[in-house]
Amino acid sequence: MEKKITVVGLGNILMQDEGAGVHAVRALEAGFELPPELVVLDGGTIGLDLLAYIENQDRAMFVDAVNFGKEPGYIGVLENQEIPALFATKDSLHHLGLMDVLAAAQLLEVTPRETCLIGIQPSSLETGLELSPLLRGKMGLLLEQIIAKLKAWGLTVTPRPDSRQL
Repeated sequence: MEKKITVVGLGNILMQDEGAGVHAVRALEAGFELPPELVVLDGGTIGLDLLAYIENQDRAMFVDAVNFGKEPGYIGVLENQEIPALFATKDSLHHLGLMDVLAAAQLLEVTPRETCLIGIQPSSLETGLELSPLLRGKMGLLLEQIIAKLKAWGLTVTPRPDSRQL
């Protein structure tokens, strides 16, 4: 049976590091050959509308800027029930949306078998279209975490020969 896996980049690209998840999935699509069973989505800040993209998937990964209370650039990986536990105090509208999506999927019994959140601690949430220099420098490490998780889930992701690595 073919795996069904979705990777969703979350965030507001108008606020520097808040858009880290979106920048990461764009870099993943641009720099790597992706298997056909993998859906990569720029989820932005769309909230509950994400449900249609994750329902009945085998696995769903979310990539986002997350306030872990750590130093800027820290990368953390949360799985399954660790995700709602982190966001017990909601500090972002799209985190509220992510929690709503996961709760709705559970209520409707369409939750992916596994969920994962790969987050990076932001450095700057000022208005701007580019990531802060610190997070730009960490994008390669963030992509490595994403690819490692996809590999653990049985997917092969290879660099495109024509792309330059971050």
